[in-house]
Amino acid sequence: MTDRGTGPAAGVLPVLTGSRTIFFYITREIFFAFFVCFLFFFFVFFVNQLLLMAREILSKRVPLPQVALLLLYSLPSVIAMASPFACLTGTLMTIGRLNSDNEILVFLSSGLSYRAVFLPALLVGLLISLFSFFANDILLPAGTVQFSRLYRRILISSPALELETNSVKRFKDSVIITGQVEAYTIHDILIIDRTRDGERRIISAREAALEDLGDGRLSINLTGAFVQSGKENLKKDYDYALAETLSYRISQEDMMDTVYVVGPREMSSVDVKKEIGKKEKTLFDNLENHYRKLAEDALVLEKALREGNSAPNRLDSLVLDWKNAVKTAQDMRQDRSLSIFRLEYYKKFAIPFGGISFTLAAVSIGLMARKSGQTVGFIAGICIAALYWALLLIGQALGTKLDFSPFWSMWFPNILSISLGLGLSAARISAK
Repeated sequence: MTDRGTGPAAGVLPVLTGSRTIFFYITREIFFAFFVCFLFFFFVFFVNQLLLMAREILSKRVPLPQVALLLLYSLPSVIAMASPFACLTGTLMTIGRLNSDNEILVFLSSGLSYRAVFLPALLVGLLISLFSFFANDILLPAGTVQFSRLYRRILISSPALELETNSVKRFKDSVIITGQVEAYTIHDILIIDRTRDGERRIISAREAALEDLGDGRLSINLTGAFVQSGKENLKKDYDYALAETLSYRISQEDMMDTVYVVGPREMSSVDVKKEIGKKEKTLFDNLENHYRKLAEDALVLEKALREGNSAPNRLDSLVLDWKNAVKTAQDMRQDRSLSIFRLEYYKKFAIPFGGISFTLAAVSIGLMARKSGQTVGFIAGICIAALYWALLLIGQALGTKLDFSPFWSMWFPNILSISLGLGLSAARISAK
């Protein structure tokens, strides 16, 4: 019979108790560092969002309360972007400090393994990744809806907001190209639209003044206007006119059709997946019809070649048409819109779960710090975040322009981070 306080259990209990204490200690430290780093990255992304909004809205004298609401509705995207990078930098700073202060050495000397360091870091990384995914997939679409509604109300109360310096604005039935815009005055304006008879019309003027007619209607009062209209199929048949003053009006309906089109980035992953399904079905149907036509053209070409009584020019024309049809089919398969939706779908998971992907690499790199662990961790975190973002942009360009795999385009930085972490961890454990 073993006396109380002796035997194997007596040595295990203190280790388990110490392990639990260290687990909560490391978790608390990482969360604190994450919060500090989150404020830093949040400020960086928020300032970027503020600068974009200043260019689009603040310069048009929109009331500050409405600007504040627009900023509030755009915060989910800032939170989703800042969280993974804050997780990376916070983990690096925490583990780097613990290692440079020899606290990791004390843990190992107490009979604990590196698992006591990795487990709390991985748990924090997982929680932050889930939080980031929630902000990106739930809060961002909801914020986008509110942002769009408020922007519509602002546009109705201030329709001049849509016209900017050196811009091209496409409304329902017209395109407006502007030069320098100062308050409610536009210098060098060009308007392209169609008349009620379907004729193409071009209106140009040296100067124009914007007038809010109320109820969301906007009048562009042109000075020194030149108007030319004509039928597209009869280029020599056209009319033109000169006018000292001319009033061109845009209705609220025309403006509303162009306000804040929601793209895949602002959708939830479920909605993006549904849109991908619709686009794939449309592409499949179009390709099926095109291949059917291609087969018919191939039979006509084969028949002409077998008979051999067609003129050489006609045979050359048939061969050329068939080759062009084949190239068209290849171009159809590279649907850029579908590629963008696929990239955004995988991106919605890759960036939020970058937090857990970063954790392995962050802990392994943090364990290499010898002095000034927090400073080294912060600098390393900024460098890795910049590298990650660069790889993400490169992947997005490859997926869009070269039809590269959307999964690998978006997930390669995460997989690289996990592989780096596993490799460094295995090397450290084997060295021990």
